[in-house]
Amino acid sequence: MSRVIFDIETAGFDFESLDRWLQEYFLKWTNTEDEVKAAKDSLSFYPNTAEVVAIGMLNPDTEKGAVYFQSPGGTVKPFDEDNISYYPGTESDVLSQFWETIKKYDTFVTFNGRVFDCPFVLVRSAVCRVMPTRELLPNRYGTEHIDLMDRLNFFGASKRRFSLDVWCRTFGIKSPKSDGVTGYEVKDLFRSGEFEKIARYCAGDLWATQKLLFIWEKYIKFPSLK
Repeated sequence: MSRVIFDIETAGFDFESLDRWLQEYFLKWTNTEDEVKAAKDSLSFYPNTAEVVAIGMLNPDTEKGAVYFQSPGGTVKPFDEDNISYYPGTESDVLSQFWETIKKYDTFVTFNGRVFDCPFVLVRSAVCRVMPTRELLPNRYGTEHIDLMDRLNFFGASKRRFSLDVWCRTFGIKSPKSDGVTGYEVKDLFRSGEFEKIARYCAGDLWATQKLLFIWEKYIKFPSLK
C-alpha cells in the first residue's frame, strides 16, 4: 500500500488589502492592541484571507519527497536537498502539482489535516480554479486519510489536542520549530522573499511527521487497524 505525508504552509494577505467590511469583521471583538495584533495574525488560518505558499509531500517508506512552493518573481530555481526535490512556482502551480502527486497514493498522512490542511487546499484550489483529483475528507475512521492529530487524540477521547511540536517533544523527536521558525513566521518570511527558508521549514514538518507516524504505528495504533 503506497502512502504519502503532506503538509502545507500558508501566508495571510496584508490586512490593509482586505475590504473594509472584512477588516471590521476581524476586529469586531477586539479591545486592546494585543487583540488587534492577534486578529491580524489569524488571517493565515483561513483560506478566505490567506494563500498556500508551500506544500510538502514525502513518501515515509522510500524517504523521498518534494516541496512545491511559491517564489514570486521567478528568481529561485528548482533544487534537490536531503532526498527532497524543491519546485518553485505560483500558487496555482503548487496546487496543481499537489493534486497530480496525491492521486498516485492509496493513503495520505497529515497532522491536523482534516481540520486545517485539507479544507484549506480545497478552498484555495477552487479560488485558483484548480481541479481536485481525489477526496481529501474521506471516512474519519478509515485508512485512506491518517490524521495523526486525530489519532493521537483518540478521536476526541483525550481532553486536549496538542500541536506537532508538543508531540515531537513528548516522543524525543526533533521538532521543526527547534530551528527557530514556526508557522506564525511564515507570512513575514514570505513577504521578505525568504521562499527557500519556508520550503525547508515545510520539509522539516514532513520528517517530523514521518517519525511520529512510525511511533504511532508501532506502539499506539489500534490492533483492529493493523
